[in-house]
Amino acid sequence: MDPNLLYWKSQGQSFVSRLRIWFNLLDPTSLFSSNVEIQKAHARVGRGGKLNGESSVHADSGAVLPMVFRPPGVLKLFISSQVVASFLPHSSVKAALFWQFLLQSYNAGFNHTNRNSSSEKGTKTSMRQLVLIAGTVSYSTCAGALPQILINRLNVRTIPLQNFFRFILPVPLSAGLAFFNVVTVRNEESEAGIKVFDSNGNTVGISKLAGEKAVRETALSRAALFGTTAAVPQLLVSLLQKTRPFQRSSLMIAPLRHMSVALIFGLMIPVSFSLFPQLGTIKKENVEEELRAAAVDGHLFYHRGL
Repeated sequence: MDPNLLYWKSQGQSFVSRLRIWFNLLDPTSLFSSNVEIQKAHARVGRGGKLNGESSVHADSGAVLPMVFRPPGVLKLFISSQVVASFLPHSSVKAALFWQFLLQSYNAGFNHTNRNSSSEKGTKTSMRQLVLIAGTVSYSTCAGALPQILINRLNVRTIPLQNFFRFILPVPLSAGLAFFNVVTVRNEESEAGIKVFDSNGNTVGISKLAGEKAVRETALSRAALFGTTAAVPQLLVSLLQKTRPFQRSSLMIAPLRHMSVALIFGLMIPVSFSLFPQLGTIKKENVEEELRAAAVDGHLFYHRGL
């Protein structure tokens, strides 16, 4: 078992402990670490060191992740502007499609890079997977821009209906698309299965049921991230709009919405990453029959991915 996963097994089984670890791992300065420094940190974890800035190595392959798709701070730094822009009201369908395309493309790339690849035989992405990713991005882009498309096509002019399409509909839509992105991009884990380990860290086989559970947990955590980011800022703006300072100056609403989206998104990243253990467990009765004998203590372990 990878040293990272052994560390998560010993230190990251409660939500609070996982949250503390992720706050440490999401340090943006670790983005500037060289490949040599990252590999040295990875080796230190294997000797019992701390998991400092060490999420830049893939838990299955041991390869250093591309900088743009590393968890440490990259989601906070690179994608915050895309998230803010995608959640803002747009005046045209083209603008909505553009920002949704950037957001959904990045999400697909991040999900694919940080998947569980333990059952994959080669290092290259298959043509089938590339087509699936392209289809996911295309569908999610159009669906994400659906509120603005409906406003334009239905020629919506009434304020209550515009508010519904721009501020209420995006909440379930954002959560649903985030869930969909993970499930489709990481579909291969559900179909081919992922490696499962016993309590000693020994590989005991490949489990499709564990793969389904890993993908489902990650999809739920991503839905919580984007759904909350869509809902809380709008609720905050709605409450503050009723106060006297904001009634006097409506120009304060736009900056407030920008800052609240970025703030909530930044805070929700470690929270969403911590919702489920990085080293997941699956009960003996929930795995394939041929693997149950290896679950001597009643369950097996698997790498959830991110």
